[in-house]
Amino acid sequence: MKIQLFQMEIIEGEIKQNENRIECLFEEKLDIDTEIVVIPEMWNTGYDLKNVAEKADIDLKRTFSFIQSLATKHQVNIIAGSVSNKRYNNIYNTAFAVSKAGELLYQKDKIHLVPMLDEHHYLTGGDEVPEVFEVNGITASQIICYDLRFPEITRYPASQGAKIIFYVAQWTTKNIDHWKTLLKARAIENGVYVIACNSVGKVNHKNHAGNTYAGHSMIIDPNGNIVEEGRDQEEIITAKIHLQKVTEQQKSIPIFKNLRPNVYKHAE
Repeated sequence: MKIQLFQMEIIEGEIKQNENRIECLFEEKLDIDTEIVVIPEMWNTGYDLKNVAEKADIDLKRTFSFIQSLATKHQVNIIAGSVSNKRYNNIYNTAFAVSKAGELLYQKDKIHLVPMLDEHHYLTGGDEVPEVFEVNGITASQIICYDLRFPEITRYPASQGAKIIFYVAQWTTKNIDHWKTLLKARAIENGVYVIACNSVGKVNHKNHAGNTYAGHSMIIDPNGNIVEEGRDQEEIITAKIHLQKVTEQQKSIPIFKNLRPNVYKHAE
């Protein structure tokens, strides 16, 4: 199965400009045999948090319609990153996915909010663990940025049969080593493919002077090997993955057969 990651710069607060950029990427960079496209976190408004109450989508109405039109026009499944999204008077960072038939396959709110970016002052965290969904006949799940740091979040969908965990992010250069290490860890400890799409460009936040979004989107196989990795610039990362490797890896190292949840303790 062929996958493309659209590693792009997201312009803070410029919704139409970001939509136009994504539309151009689909028109100019999408390969005809690609089955799944992945785009980054918060692609509608970026981290324009001071204005997010005014600019956030409302119950995915605009962003779903936009992605749906791309999916049906180009006949490709889209892991549609995440967007700022207003619902019940709260604003969430909501991930979603759309099939090539235009169906909403999945939506999930980011659970852990980033204190270093003051997300908790502007957004509300989700309260539900990521579930699995079917995309192109494959069981998968989708997780947002900072939630990568919490292995509990990935374990559940992996234990429910996900063969691919998609991560969408705006992860910074300051912590690029964490990004690479944690992505590989999530693949290894669950025996699944990890497919991660990050953004690039300047971070406009008082706590991140001179920092940038790191790029280095990557596709990692179930043994933790990097199949493809981007650099720190706008580019398309393309790879074919072989899902039988998930079955082989989980047979070779039977993590889920060896789980003993009755003896585990969790922080309260």
